Amino acid sequence: MSVPIRVLVCDDQVLIRTGLVTIIDAQPDLETVGECGDGRAAVELAERLRPDVVVMDVRMPVLDGIGATRRLAGAGVEHPVKVLVVTTFNLDEYVYEALRAGASGFLLKDAPPAQLLHGIRTVATGAALLDPDVTRRLVGRFATRIRPSRAEPADVPLTPRELEVLRLIADGLSNGEIAAALFISQETVKTFVSRILAKLGLRDRVQAVVYAYRHGLVT
Repeated sequence: MSVPIRVLVCDDQVLIRTGLVTIIDAQPDLETVGECGDGRAAVELAERLRPDVVVMDVRMPVLDGIGATRRLAGAGVEHPVKVLVVTTFNLDEYVYEALRAGASGFLLKDAPPAQLLHGIRTVATGAALLDPDVTRRLVGRFATRIRPSRAEPADVPLTPRELEVLRLIADGLSNGEIAAALFISQETVKTFVSRILAKLGLRDRVQAVVYAYRHGLVT
């Protein structure tokens, strides 16, 4: 039997936290290894327990979820932890700030349990990806903030085909949609994505989107 995905749940509302723990622990492939109600405790527990995924609320006392995510998964963190941000507030600003802080995914608390569980499993594999519609909306709204005032040169170390795949990722396309657009298999797309992330030193596809905009590869 495979080892369960270890999850840390961080939410300041006890009822919601208990509900999340109950949903997670009912799954044979998931287990809750800890829970807490503020961001500072989240950081301390995550550093001590080293969970596979941290389910993180945004609005919490002492240290909010964005700040806690930055300490656990932000730029320069030596051993980053995968973070799935879950909040009641469907605000683009929260999504954007969570992703900038290093989160691998973003869900609303009113999402069905199956979607939460899918999100945890997806983030755990490292194949984190926002819903394409969310990606398009975010990029459309925040592209001017992602792109620096002086555009960086687009001399990236990718082949023409890899650049093509990167642009489609930045457009918010899924692996299946990229495969259909380029008339290649999804396995080939996965290979391209892995190669792109490795060459550019990126953690996931969200970072690839930001990279593409910063380097003027998409507009």
